[in-house]
Amino acid sequence: PQLRRAIEECKRVILALPEHSERQKDAVVRLIHLRLKLQELKDPAEDEPNIRVVLEHRFYKEKSKSVKQMCDKCSTIIWGLIQTWYTCTGGSGTSPPRPCCPHAPTDTQLCPPGCYYRCHSKCLPLVSRPCVRAQVSHQAEYQLSICPESGLDSQDYRCAECRAPISLRGVPSEARQCDYTGLYYCSSCHWNDLAVVPARAIHNWDFEPRKVSRCSMRYLALMVSRPVLKLREINPLLFNYVEELVEIR
Repeated sequence: PQLRRAIEECKRVILALPEHSERQKDAVVRLIHLRLKLQELKDPAEDEPNIRVVLEHRFYKEKSKSVKQMCDKCSTIIWGLIQTWYTCTGGSGTSPPRPCCPHAPTDTQLCPPGCYYRCHSKCLPLVSRPCVRAQVSHQAEYQLSICPESGLDSQDYRCAECRAPISLRGVPSEARQCDYTGLYYCSSCHWNDLAVVPARAIHNWDFEPRKVSRCSMRYLALMVSRPVLKLREINPLLFNYVEELVEIR
């Protein structure tokens, strides 16, 4: 109770002090330390397991105290000083990825690492997005139709990932389209990240980055070095118009 009262008093002082002043900065540092002490009392770090498996994610507890990460689930800052957080880093967390087959030669395509989904410990039970690493391992192929939209009505006006209500009018939440899947997502599942869309590159030789959902961005990042596009079968005419491709052929 004393810590809680001190925290509330510290918050009141911060609001009363001139913004960006040295005294306010000192008060913010004190508030962080008070919250850290409270966190240690009610939720000791050693009680949190080092590994958690959720929807094929292999989450490893982070030791970094960085405050620059964002939680992929609740879209808020991860305060490493006072919060426990996890990252999906795949097989072992620290070791390099291993070949898919234990008897494979060293130059065989490696299993992808984790999808690097980050979230607070408290958000782990709420994770709804399966790990895209599994999709890359089991079905390594691209969507090759350009922005294959089917409309919000086909999604029941809900986010394609978390199923939260969305609308083009922004009520109750803004619908954001992913240029890779053509589906619509809420602002928590679509952060307006930019990525090159393979279908546009293959059909139009267009490498302009487009807005994609978080899930699509991570999938494309894991797929980028995998040789799965048979360009001479998909779009053989492209060789007649792109000089670099002619040289390669």
